[in-house]
Amino acid sequence: MILTLLTLAFAAVFFVWGRLRADIVALIALLALVLGGVITVPEALSGFSNSIVVMMVGLFIVGGAIFNTGLAKIIGAKLLLLGGSSPLRLFLLVMGATAFIGAFVSNTGTVALMLPIVVSMAAGSGISASRFLMPLAFASSMGGMMTLIGTPPNLIIAEVWEEAGNAPLTFFTFLPGGLICVAAGTLLLIPLSKWFLNRRHKDSDTRRQGTKSLTELVEEYNLSTGIFSVSVPDNSTLAGKSIAEANLRADYGVDVLEVRRADRHHKILKKIAQYAPKPTTVIHGGDSIYLRGDLPDVERFVSTYGLELVSDGAQLNDFYDIGLAEIVVMPNSPIQRKTIADIGFRRRYGVNVIAIRRKNTYLTADLAEIRLHEGDVLLVQGSWEAIGGLNSDQSTWVVLGQPLAEAAKVTLDYKAPLAALIMTAMIVALIFEFVPPVIAVLCAAILTILCGCFRNVEDAYKNINWESVILIAAMMPMSFALEKTGISEMVSSTLVGSLGSLGPLPVLAGIYLTTSVMTLFISNTATAVLLAPIALQSASALGVSALPFLFAVTFGASLCFASPFSTPPNALVMPAGQYVFSDYLKVGLPWQLILGAIMVIVLPLLFPF
Repeated sequence: MILTLLTLAFAAVFFVWGRLRADIVALIALLALVLGGVITVPEALSGFSNSIVVMMVGLFIVGGAIFNTGLAKIIGAKLLLLGGSSPLRLFLLVMGATAFIGAFVSNTGTVALMLPIVVSMAAGSGISASRFLMPLAFASSMGGMMTLIGTPPNLIIAEVWEEAGNAPLTFFTFLPGGLICVAAGTLLLIPLSKWFLNRRHKDSDTRRQGTKSLTELVEEYNLSTGIFSVSVPDNSTLAGKSIAEANLRADYGVDVLEVRRADRHHKILKKIAQYAPKPTTVIHGGDSIYLRGDLPDVERFVSTYGLELVSDGAQLNDFYDIGLAEIVVMPNSPIQRKTIADIGFRRRYGVNVIAIRRKNTYLTADLAEIRLHEGDVLLVQGSWEAIGGLNSDQSTWVVLGQPLAEAAKVTLDYKAPLAALIMTAMIVALIFEFVPPVIAVLCAAILTILCGCFRNVEDAYKNINWESVILIAAMMPMSFALEKTGISEMVSSTLVGSLGSLGPLPVLAGIYLTTSVMTLFISNTATAVLLAPIALQSASALGVSALPFLFAVTFGASLCFASPFSTPPNALVMPAGQYVFSDYLKVGLPWQLILGAIMVIVLPLLFPF
């Protein structure tokens, strides 16, 4: 017992201190309990196989797909349109939408779905995301109090109530208390979040000096001038020819900047591939070719091969497989005084030079014959891998920005409808429980990968926040230690026994407080399992209805916000909001105490003793 208490104290102190990562603290505490013989190795590792933890991993991937396909940006834009520029209106929209979804989907799933949407919305409004993310986590837990399936503690008290010989609780028995909780909690969070969260990391998204977005590069170099989009019909004589065979530069004076090919056989599972032109690149029927040149030359080329001129003044604004970057010619570089043609960028490096910035002058015509000077900035286009490879020749030039990091920001927006379909199917499966929730989430995660919502599997794995996963998995076995050493039963029985003579309301308050305190250290599900039978026995000893006592257990277990690891949603938003442990104490603790007092007063009115 002493070792368990010391381990809890160590974890609490270091969580609050914040100098050591939360997942490392949790792992140290876990190892201490194992080495001390308090829990067994299987018990210690049980958290890593827990369905909630596995579901968190899948939800991180699904959330990444929502963000990666631009679906989050689309939904965030809709919310932003409704909320306008008012932070209060946006705050209320986030709270309302999250609470509504949380009534039907697990709070963990709700946060994973809403998190990328809210981050995109915050970026679009210019408001710090930390202003919304912690309230988002809290709203998901409050919303779960409105229905039977909203959160596991609801199911636990419903089972205990029915096993005691009472009529089953209905799906919406929880709705009155949940609505009061959501309304009161939202009103309390408005000032608390404004005071303690709004000022944090306002400049966290500020772009590093010297790094330009792809859109900014397109605008700066005016890439809509002299760019033409041409479609290749299936019966065109160009279909089947390579770029070298077409001899566009010599015969027509035009350059091929990009070849784009879409899978026309799959409307839903479609794939758009972009190719940086090489001499061996073969043109297929149905391809779109982006050309640069003079309009008469382009029209002559189109007429010769039976092509279709789709757009005069097309823009290179989609960057799925190929992108743009700037490189600066270094002093004493061996390419000085050489022409673009002499260097052979396309042949040697797999990139095309599509513009040159010399001081304040932008050169886009007849680039092949321009001799390079020290300090010239070359705008190059090619595959992201080829652009990233330019970093290996830093004595010749310097690549501005981080091309591969920019590639990671590019959304596969043509996959947004597919991501929306997968997300909707997952939500339906979670609501109606066609399959276990963890299986529904894992199926959705696998589908997002197989359907191309990520460039590759590695991109999908990068979306998993392992700190949060390990934190929750390592803290879950703490319930075994508290139960095996008798700490849980001792604390609960002592508190309830000492208040029994004062009447049902003080006992109700004691159960609520005990549940809230225990949930700071163990999962809300484990807390509900331990305290629901004690609440039932206490009501029986007092000769009153057990229903308000059981509701005190589920509300106390679910509305725990003073710690980032008391519920999975709190941990999920911690890295994205760049919160530290003290943020949860500043916002969550007073809110938890005030909301707890409100619910202790309200519950006997809704469910009389």
